[in-house]
Parts: sequence; C-alpha cells; structure tokens
Amino acid sequence: MMTTPTVEPSTGQSLSLAQRERLAFIDFRAYFFGGVTRTDLVDRFGISPAVATRAIAQYIALAPGNLKLDPRKVYRPTSQFAPWHEHSVSRVLAALSDGAAYGGSGAKGELLPCEQPSELALPRVDILAAVARAIHQHKALRITYVSITSGEMQRDIVPFALVSNRVRWHARAFDRNKKQFLDFVLRRILSAEVLDDSKIEPHELSSSDVQWSRIINLELVPHPNHKRESVVRLDYDMPDGVFRVAARAANVGYLLKLWAVDCSPDHRLDPEVFHLWLRDPLSIYGASTSLAPGYVQPPLPTSS
Repeated sequence: MMTTPTVEPSTGQSLSLAQRERLAFIDFRAYFFGGVTRTDLVDRFGISPAVATRAIAQYIALAPGNLKLDPRKVYRPTSQFAPWHEHSVSRVLAALSDGAAYGGSGAKGELLPCEQPSELALPRVDILAAVARAIHQHKALRITYVSITSGEMQRDIVPFALVSNRVRWHARAFDRNKKQFLDFVLRRILSAEVLDDSKIEPHELSSSDVQWSRIINLELVPHPNHKRESVVRLDYDMPDGVFRVAARAANVGYLLKLWAVDCSPDHRLDPEVFHLWLRDPLSIYGASTSLAPGYVQPPLPTSS
C-alpha cells in the first residue's frame, strides 16, 4: 500500500510514514531514556544498521543541536534538547508500560518497570470480532445475551461504539427488542451473528441516540471536606481549583464512579474516599446517573 509522504515544515523535506515513526522513536528514546543507538532502531524496526544510521543522520539534520555522540557510540540529548516530536502523555505511558507505541516490529514488552491493574473482564475474542465487524460495516447483530433482569434471550441489536469503564467493555447499541439505546456488556454475549441482509433504519443510528449525542461539561472540584485541598489540586492539575471535562451523557455514571466523585448535593460522602466533588449536580440531570456516587434526583417542580 502506498503512503502519502508528509512535508516537514522546517526543511521542506518529504517524509514517509516509516521515516516519521523512526524519527519519533529516536526523539522518544533520547527524551525519555537519555540516549539512543543504532541497535535500538535495528531491534525496534527490523532495519539494517545502514538504514538506522541514515535515520539518525536525518534526525540530526531536522533537529540540529538535539543530540551529541558520546565515546560509547550513544547519541545523548544535549542541554539544549527540545523535542522534535510532540509526545502525548498517554502514548508515552503506553510505550513505557508495554512497548505498544512508536511503531516498529520488534518485541513488545514494558520498557521501564511499570505496574498497572489489568481489566477484570476482557471480552471473548470471537465475540469482540463479530461486534467490531458489525460496527465497522454498519450492520445489525443477532446475539444471545444474558441480562440480570431477563436472563438468557436472543436480541437483535445495532451496535455503533465500544466503551470501556476500565473494569469491563460494553457496546453501545440500539436494541430492536426494547426499541431503545442500551449498553451491552460484551462478556454477557454468548453468541453473535452479523445480519448482513438486515437494513439499518435512521432511528437506529448513533445520531438518534440522545444520551450518546448529548455532551455534558462537568466541573469537578476538591471535596469541600478534604483536609488537604492543595494536594487534590496538584493531583488533578487544577491550578484554579476546577477540573473541567466533557463527557457523553451515556457514559457520565461510569466516569463519575471510576473517578470516585461525590455527586451528592451536600458533599456528604467520605472525603478520604471521594477526593472530588461534582460542583453542579444539576449538570447531569437526565443523564445515565445510576452509578454516580451519592447522586440524588432533584424533586420535580410542583405546579401552583
């Protein structure tokens, strides 16, 4: 497959995707490990030493003053080093923890000692494959599903997104049986068959899912009863005392539970457990709030 080269603004040099991946990896190794060698590139990308040498030379041309070669043949960042590549924190952490980022065909595995909890309930791969195909091809899916309320039964659904709450994965989908949009836990799907000949109606599309389309701007603040408000501000990078995040109404409950946010109007939950408080509980009115800690449905207005 041909890839369209991109042009590096500083030099006008045309770069292929493979070249950009190698240059980003050089930048990453220098920035986060304090050095990069030809062997690092050979092991990561399965390239020859000559190609690795050219990649390093190209990086030096694009980012002059960033690297210096020490007596051990390691290219070290200089005191004037400035990242050539824009590194996202999430991508860097993914690379450090399991080597999954920054391209290449080399062996994966953590690059630094890292410990992170695994998800409790990963889906079966055959079920995941069927759901993914249905989403990508805009098809309906016939599933055998086990629910807490109804037990095991066959359902026809139209899935359009996968969602993780860091504990388990579910699919957001239109349920043709109940004629509404619901979340289907992937581990509860016993079998799945893509319905190739089933027409998708407009009311089954994600654009018709009000809870999915509605974006709520949450304002989270340090719990008013927390004894170290300054520490909470530091933990969540909130110099002005407010952490602002946009979330889909369909996912609000999952996020507020995951983040341990006190959603009670009078911040009555334990501040040692709930370091954050939802400043305006009314902001999530009408959203999926069953999992929101401490949330109380406001009373309906009475007619005079």
